Formats: sequence, structure tokens, C-alpha cells
Amino acid sequence: MPVDPFAELLRQLRRETGRSQDEQADAINTASGRATVTRREVSRYENDENVPTNHTLGRIAVASGVPLEPLLREAKAARARRRNRDDREGEDPDDVKRRTLLGGAIVGAAAAAEPWGRLAYALSKGARIDPESASVLIDHAAGLHLDELNESARSLQNRVESHLDAITAALPREC
Repeated sequence: MPVDPFAELLRQLRRETGRSQDEQADAINTASGRATVTRREVSRYENDENVPTNHTLGRIAVASGVPLEPLLREAKAARARRRNRDDREGEDPDDVKRRTLLGGAIVGAAAAAEPWGRLAYALSKGARIDPESASVLIDHAAGLHLDELNESARSLQNRVESHLDAITAALPREC
């Protein structure tokens, strides 16, 4: 089976910087300030086994020195191709619902808190939240990102909604 054009694009971006997959993972982690991407994950992206989240795409763009918008468009097209392929292969509807839900949650969260660095900044400026609580919210958001593939759509929806409510309550309100 041929590799998706988006996976090939990610491979090409890494090669243009002269990095190995380990080095690319390190560069992405440096851009995010957190060690969340491994060489294996970079390999999965480049072999069309997984499409990075929009959050991770932001870090890939920074690490590769390219604009984010074209990567977001290409990732969206790659996700659509995967959905079409999965539909043809009879994928479990719960998996489709989970990805659709998560995509909507990411888009919703992106408007207020993407990337996580902006979330950290916004929370640190709020008068009604202490640094420890801000850290808890940020860590919880990262945990949701890691758990997304292991939960049912309904369970994930409840956790994401609860987390977004907590973020909204913590952010300062403009008068």
C-alpha cells in the first residue's frame, strides 16, 4: 500500500533538516517543552500509521521551520483519506465517533488554548488561579491527549467537556 502524501511530507520535512527520527522527536519535544513525542511516534507519522494532532503539528512546524497552516490543511486532508479508507474497510463506528469528537474538541480547545503554551500563559495571568492549579489543568490536558485512543467516545467527551469547563472557569473574564 502506498504511503499517504502527508506522511511523505512529514518524512521530507525531517530529511530537509538533516535529522534522524530520534533527533526529530527531540526537536519536537524541545519546541513543546515536554518529552511527549518518541522516535516511534515520528516513525508512525511517516509510515501513515497515525496523523499527528493539531497540537503536535504546531510543534512539528516550529521544529521544521515551516508555517503551520499548510500542515494543518494537509493533515485535515490526510484524516479525510483515512476516514474514507476506514469506512471502506468497515471500521468500528465507535472509533470514528471518537476521532470526530476529539477533532471537534481540539478545534474548540484550539480557539481558547492551542497550543498548550498559550494555555499555560493564559492560566498564569488569571487572578483566580494559583500556579499549582494551572499546572494541574495543563497536565490534565496533556493526559487527555495521551488517553484519546484508549477511551470510548462518550467517556472521552465527558472528560474533555469537564476539562474545558474547568479551563473556562479559571480564565479571567474581561469586563
